[in-house]
Amino acid sequence: MSEVHASAVIEPGAVIGEGCTVGPFCVVGAEVVLQPGVHLKSHVVVTGDTEIGEGTVVFPFSVIGEIPQDKKFDGEKTALRIGARNSIREHVTINTGTAGGGGITVIGDECLLMAGCHIAHDARLGDRVIIVNSSAIAGHCVIEDDVIVGGLSGVHQYVRIGQGAIIGGLSMVTNDVIPHGLVMGPRADLEGLNLVGLKRKGVARSDITALRAAFMALKEGEGTFHARAERLGAEADSPYVQQMVAFVLGESDRSFLTPR
Repeated sequence: MSEVHASAVIEPGAVIGEGCTVGPFCVVGAEVVLQPGVHLKSHVVVTGDTEIGEGTVVFPFSVIGEIPQDKKFDGEKTALRIGARNSIREHVTINTGTAGGGGITVIGDECLLMAGCHIAHDARLGDRVIIVNSSAIAGHCVIEDDVIVGGLSGVHQYVRIGQGAIIGGLSMVTNDVIPHGLVMGPRADLEGLNLVGLKRKGVARSDITALRAAFMALKEGEGTFHARAERLGAEADSPYVQQMVAFVLGESDRSFLTPR
Protein backbone atom coordinates (compact mmCIF):
# COMPACT_ATOMS: atom_id res chain seq x y z
CA MET A 1 0.00 0.00 0.00
CA SER A 2 3.06 2.27 -0.17
CA GLU A 3 4.13 4.35 -3.16
CA VAL A 4 7.77 3.95 -4.21
CA HIS A 5 9.08 5.84 -7.25
CA ALA A 6 10.77 3.72 -9.90
CA SER A 7 14.04 5.65 -9.52
CA ALA A 8 14.27 5.10 -5.75
CA VAL A 9 16.74 2.55 -4.38
CA ILE A 10 15.38 0.38 -1.56
CA GLU A 11 18.04 -1.98 -0.24
CA PRO A 12 16.99 -5.52 0.72
CA GLY A 13 16.01 -5.65 4.39
CA ALA A 14 14.51 -2.17 4.61
CA VAL A 15 11.04 -2.00 6.15
CA ILE A 16 8.58 0.33 4.42
CA GLY A 17 5.40 0.84 6.43
CA GLU A 18 1.88 1.09 5.10
CA GLY A 19 1.04 4.33 3.34
CA CYS A 20 4.63 5.52 2.95
CA THR A 21 5.76 7.57 -0.04
CA VAL A 22 9.33 7.27 -1.29
CA GLY A 23 9.95 9.88 -3.99
CA PRO A 24 12.32 10.08 -6.94
CA PHE A 25 16.01 9.26 -6.43
CA CYS A 26 15.73 8.44 -2.73
CA VAL A 27 18.03 5.83 -1.18
CA VAL A 28 16.78 3.72 1.75
CA GLY A 29 19.34 1.49 3.47
CA ALA A 30 19.01 -2.14 4.50
CA GLU A 31 18.56 -1.44 8.24
CA VAL A 32 16.06 1.40 7.87
CA VAL A 33 12.51 1.21 9.22
CA LEU A 34 9.94 3.69 7.92
CA GLN A 35 6.82 3.65 10.07
CA PRO A 36 3.40 4.08 8.39
CA GLY A 37 2.80 7.32 6.53
CA VAL A 38 6.42 8.49 6.28
CA HIS A 39 7.01 10.65 3.20
CA LEU A 40 10.45 10.99 1.65
CA LYS A 41 9.98 13.78 -0.91
CA SER A 42 12.91 13.21 -3.32
CA HIS A 43 16.72 12.85 -3.28
CA VAL A 44 16.63 11.79 0.38
CA VAL A 45 19.22 9.39 1.81
CA VAL A 46 18.20 7.35 4.86
CA THR A 47 20.83 4.87 5.99
CA GLY A 48 22.25 3.08 9.02
CA ASP A 49 20.20 1.62 11.86
CA THR A 50 17.56 4.30 11.53
CA GLU A 51 13.86 4.30 12.38
CA ILE A 52 11.59 7.18 11.32
CA GLY A 53 8.25 7.56 13.09
CA GLU A 54 4.77 7.67 11.68
CA GLY A 55 3.77 10.62 9.53
CA THR A 56 7.20 12.24 9.40
CA VAL A 57 8.02 14.16 6.21
CA VAL A 58 11.60 14.45 4.96
CA PHE A 59 12.34 17.07 2.30
CA PRO A 60 14.85 16.85 -0.58
CA PHE A 61 18.60 16.44 -0.12
CA SER A 62 18.47 15.50 3.55
CA VAL A 63 20.88 12.81 4.78
CA ILE A 64 19.52 10.86 7.72
CA GLY A 65 21.41 8.21 9.68
CA GLU A 66 24.93 8.57 8.31
CA ILE A 67 27.90 7.82 10.56
CA PRO A 68 29.02 10.41 13.15
CA GLN A 69 31.45 13.21 12.36
CA ASP A 70 33.67 12.00 15.19
CA LYS A 71 37.25 10.78 14.71
CA LYS A 72 36.79 8.35 17.60
CA PHE A 73 34.08 6.51 15.68
CA ASP A 74 35.43 3.15 14.56
CA GLY A 75 32.52 1.62 12.71
CA GLU A 76 30.69 0.35 15.79
CA LYS A 77 26.97 -0.44 15.63
CA THR A 78 24.98 2.68 16.59
CA ALA A 79 21.48 3.95 15.89
CA LEU A 80 19.14 6.85 15.17
CA ARG A 81 15.52 7.00 16.32
CA ILE A 82 13.18 9.70 15.02
CA GLY A 83 9.67 10.08 16.41
CA ALA A 84 6.32 10.77 14.78
CA ARG A 85 4.97 13.70 12.77
CA ASN A 86 8.25 15.52 12.39
CA SER A 87 9.07 17.88 9.52
CA ILE A 88 12.68 17.57 8.36
CA ARG A 89 13.38 20.22 5.77
CA GLU A 90 15.88 20.48 2.91
CA HIS A 91 19.58 19.64 3.44
CA VAL A 92 19.18 18.55 7.07
CA THR A 93 21.80 16.09 8.36
CA ILE A 94 21.25 13.82 11.37
CA ASN A 95 23.93 11.34 12.48
CA THR A 96 23.74 8.10 14.43
CA GLY A 97 25.30 7.81 17.89
CA THR A 98 28.72 6.73 19.10
CA ALA A 99 29.73 3.98 21.51
CA GLY A 100 31.12 6.60 23.88
CA GLY A 101 27.87 8.55 23.95
CA GLY A 102 25.34 5.81 24.51
CA GLY A 103 25.16 4.62 20.92
CA ILE A 104 21.97 6.40 19.89
CA THR A 105 20.73 9.76 18.62
CA VAL A 106 17.07 10.51 19.44
CA ILE A 107 14.57 12.99 17.98
CA GLY A 108 11.15 13.26 19.64
CA ASP A 109 7.72 13.90 18.11
CA GLU A 110 6.39 16.91 16.18
CA CYS A 111 9.73 18.65 15.77
CA LEU A 112 10.53 21.09 12.97
CA LEU A 113 14.11 20.91 11.74
CA MET A 114 14.47 23.73 9.23
CA ALA A 115 16.66 23.79 6.14
CA GLY A 116 20.35 23.16 6.53
CA CYS A 117 20.45 22.38 10.25
CA HIS A 118 22.60 19.60 11.72
CA ILE A 119 21.91 17.21 14.61
CA ALA A 120 25.11 15.49 15.70
CA HIS A 121 25.81 12.09 17.26
CA ASP A 122 24.23 11.16 20.59
CA ALA A 123 22.10 14.32 20.74
CA ARG A 124 18.66 13.95 22.28
CA LEU A 125 15.83 16.24 21.22
CA GLY A 126 12.48 16.22 22.99
CA ASP A 127 9.05 16.90 21.50
CA ARG A 128 7.99 20.01 19.56
CA VAL A 129 11.55 21.30 19.25
CA ILE A 130 12.22 23.85 16.51
CA ILE A 131 15.73 24.17 15.09
CA VAL A 132 15.82 27.12 12.68
CA ASN A 133 17.78 27.28 9.42
CA SER A 134 21.51 26.48 9.41
CA SER A 135 21.82 25.90 13.14
CA ALA A 136 23.99 23.11 14.54
CA ILE A 137 23.39 20.93 17.60
CA ALA A 138 26.69 19.34 18.63
CA GLY A 139 27.25 15.86 19.98
CA HIS A 140 25.78 14.71 23.30
CA CYS A 141 23.46 17.74 23.68
CA VAL A 142 20.10 17.40 25.40
CA ILE A 143 17.37 19.68 24.06
CA GLU A 144 14.19 19.37 26.11
CA ASP A 145 10.57 19.79 24.93
CA ASP A 146 9.33 23.02 23.32
CA VAL A 147 12.77 24.58 22.81
CA ILE A 148 13.38 26.97 19.90
CA VAL A 149 16.92 27.44 18.57
CA GLY A 150 17.18 30.51 16.33
CA GLY A 151 18.82 30.54 12.92
CA LEU A 152 22.59 30.35 12.39
CA SER A 153 23.13 29.36 16.02
CA GLY A 154 25.46 26.76 17.49
CA VAL A 155 25.07 24.63 20.60
CA HIS A 156 28.30 23.30 22.15
CA GLN A 157 28.87 19.61 22.94
CA TYR A 158 27.22 18.29 26.13
CA VAL A 159 25.07 21.40 26.63
CA ARG A 160 21.58 20.93 28.07
CA ILE A 161 18.78 23.32 27.12
CA GLY A 162 15.79 23.17 29.46
CA GLN A 163 12.15 22.90 28.46
CA GLY A 164 10.60 25.96 26.86
CA ALA A 165 13.84 27.90 26.45
CA ILE A 166 14.45 30.08 23.39
CA ILE A 167 17.83 30.76 21.77
CA GLY A 168 18.04 33.94 19.70
CA GLY A 169 19.48 33.85 16.19
CA LEU A 170 23.25 34.04 15.65
CA SER A 171 23.94 32.76 19.18
CA MET A 172 26.74 30.49 20.34
CA VAL A 173 25.56 28.52 23.37
CA THR A 174 28.47 27.12 25.39
CA ASN A 175 26.79 26.29 28.72
CA ASP A 176 23.49 24.91 30.02
CA VAL A 177 20.32 26.97 29.70
CA ILE A 178 17.64 26.92 32.41
CA PRO A 179 14.06 25.92 31.47
CA HIS A 180 12.11 28.83 29.92
CA GLY A 181 15.30 30.90 29.65
CA LEU A 182 15.92 33.51 26.95
CA VAL A 183 19.46 33.39 25.55
CA MET A 184 21.12 35.44 22.84
CA GLY A 185 24.47 36.79 21.70
CA PRO A 186 27.62 35.78 19.79
CA ARG A 187 28.82 34.28 23.07
CA ALA A 188 25.36 33.89 24.44
CA ASP A 189 24.21 35.31 27.79
CA LEU A 190 21.09 34.48 29.76
CA GLU A 191 19.00 37.59 29.14
CA GLY A 192 15.77 36.67 30.89
CA LEU A 193 12.79 34.33 30.47
CA ASN A 194 10.91 33.19 27.38
CA LEU A 195 7.79 35.10 28.45
CA VAL A 196 6.22 35.00 24.99
CA GLY A 197 6.49 31.22 24.89
CA LEU A 198 5.05 30.86 28.39
CA LYS A 199 2.06 33.06 27.53
CA ARG A 200 1.43 31.20 24.27
CA LYS A 201 1.31 27.94 26.21
CA GLY A 202 -1.31 29.39 28.55
CA VAL A 203 0.86 29.19 31.67
CA ALA A 204 -0.94 30.78 34.62
CA ARG A 205 -0.01 34.33 35.55
CA SER A 206 0.87 33.15 39.08
CA ASP A 207 3.44 30.71 37.67
CA ILE A 208 4.93 33.34 35.37
CA THR A 209 5.20 35.74 38.32
CA ALA A 210 6.87 32.99 40.36
CA LEU A 211 9.32 32.27 37.53
CA ARG A 212 10.22 35.95 37.23
CA ALA A 213 10.86 36.14 40.97
CA ALA A 214 12.94 32.97 40.80
CA PHE A 215 14.99 34.38 37.93
CA MET A 216 15.76 37.52 39.93
CA ALA A 217 16.72 35.38 42.93
CA LEU A 218 19.12 33.40 40.74
CA LYS A 219 20.49 36.63 39.32
CA GLU A 220 20.96 38.73 42.46
CA GLY A 221 20.86 36.44 45.50
CA GLU A 222 23.76 35.69 47.79
CA GLY A 223 26.12 32.77 47.27
CA THR A 224 26.86 30.72 44.17
CA PHE A 225 24.39 30.06 41.37
CA HIS A 226 24.02 26.49 42.65
CA ALA A 227 23.42 27.64 46.23
CA ARG A 228 20.76 30.12 45.08
CA ALA A 229 18.98 27.31 43.24
CA GLU A 230 19.04 25.12 46.35
CA ARG A 231 17.39 27.90 48.38
CA LEU A 232 14.74 28.33 45.70
CA GLY A 233 13.96 24.63 45.81
CA ALA A 234 13.32 24.81 49.52
CA GLU A 235 11.01 27.82 49.22
CA ALA A 236 9.14 27.58 45.90
CA ASP A 237 5.62 26.22 45.40
CA SER A 238 5.32 26.69 41.63
CA PRO A 239 5.95 23.49 39.63
CA TYR A 240 7.67 25.64 36.98
CA VAL A 241 10.15 26.96 39.53
CA GLN A 242 10.68 23.45 40.86
CA GLN A 243 11.38 22.29 37.29
CA MET A 244 13.98 25.02 36.91
CA VAL A 245 15.59 24.11 40.24
CA ALA A 246 15.70 20.40 39.37
CA PHE A 247 17.37 21.26 36.08
CA VAL A 248 20.04 23.43 37.74
CA LEU A 249 20.76 20.80 40.40
CA GLY A 250 20.75 17.93 37.89
CA GLU A 251 23.80 16.17 36.52
CA SER A 252 25.63 18.10 33.79
CA ASP A 253 28.92 18.08 31.93
CA ARG A 254 28.85 21.86 31.49
CA SER A 255 28.43 24.90 33.71
CA PHE A 256 25.47 27.29 33.32
CA LEU A 257 24.76 30.42 31.40
CA THR A 258 23.92 32.77 34.25
CA PRO A 259 22.04 36.09 34.26
CA ARG A 260 24.12 39.16 33.52
